[in-house]
Amino acid sequence: MSLSNLLNDARFDLLCIGNAIVDVLAPVDAGMPERQGMAPGSMTLIDAARADALYAQLTPERQTGGGSAANTAVVAAALGARTAYLGTVADDALGRAYAADLDAAGIYFPTPPLPKSRAGDRSTARCLILVTPDGQRTMNTYLGACTAFGPDDLDAATVRESRITYLEGYLFDPPAAQEAFRRAAELAHAAGRTVALSLSDPFCVDRHRTAFQALAAGHVDILFANEDEIVSLYESESFEQAAERAGRDVALAVLTRSEKGSVVFRDGERTDIPAVPTLVRDSTGAGDAYAAGFLAGLTQGLPIAECGRIGSVAAAEVISHFGARPEADLRALVAR
Repeated sequence: MSLSNLLNDARFDLLCIGNAIVDVLAPVDAGMPERQGMAPGSMTLIDAARADALYAQLTPERQTGGGSAANTAVVAAALGARTAYLGTVADDALGRAYAADLDAAGIYFPTPPLPKSRAGDRSTARCLILVTPDGQRTMNTYLGACTAFGPDDLDAATVRESRITYLEGYLFDPPAAQEAFRRAAELAHAAGRTVALSLSDPFCVDRHRTAFQALAAGHVDILFANEDEIVSLYESESFEQAAERAGRDVALAVLTRSEKGSVVFRDGERTDIPAVPTLVRDSTGAGDAYAAGFLAGLTQGLPIAECGRIGSVAAAEVISHFGARPEADLRALVAR
């Protein structure tokens, strides 16, 4: 696998594939996650009844079309990247609002709503994000219609026409989605394109460690992970040990370490990138924004250190306020 074809002509710079989820952000007091039986800072899958009951206790500050890969698509588009997205929604009010929201952000979204025959009683997914005063977010996710994503939902033409296809680890649970990931990678590589994977969450890695290792080693060119995720993936005793293994498995390993910045391994060469200082109000979407900035820079042919700097600028902006979408002009911030 190679990154040498990144600057070839393409309709899109970045195609993101993931769980199409409406993000509901709500500030809560420091003790609420534990009172609700949640592990602070975690992501928990919940059913429709639990989603409705929890939502009734919240005072949402913001509701937007989201999901991890969609957040990445929105930030990349804000940085000027030509961006597309694939993910399944139901034919309901939330699903229609989701599609309109991506369109307003300038993102090509060709996936049609699920017909009733496939959706059944599943409605469009939603993620209830509880944000405590320290900026930590605890996520409760009803997956609903997005779990139906499979190989038939891949838009092959869009995959072939995208410089980078970015796969969201949160989507990896259903077997059909795993098959779709492998098929997307095959389509992209057959067209001379590049494939990126985000591990998304240590709990995702714990559930699918062997499958993720095989996917990374056999189908992925660029791997995004934070410190906990990469250590979990390789069951390593240290970050350095896990990072070295990742550097052998993929052409480009991009590893974030919160306030410690990020580390990128390419062809055995290590690049350390500092974090951009900011006041953290809500850490939702930090990794998504970093990946967006990094990939936007990479598709412009920029040096690795500059790609990482753009990712750090984007992440710092996003965590300085509620919500995973930028509120400032990212291109102006990067230009500074």
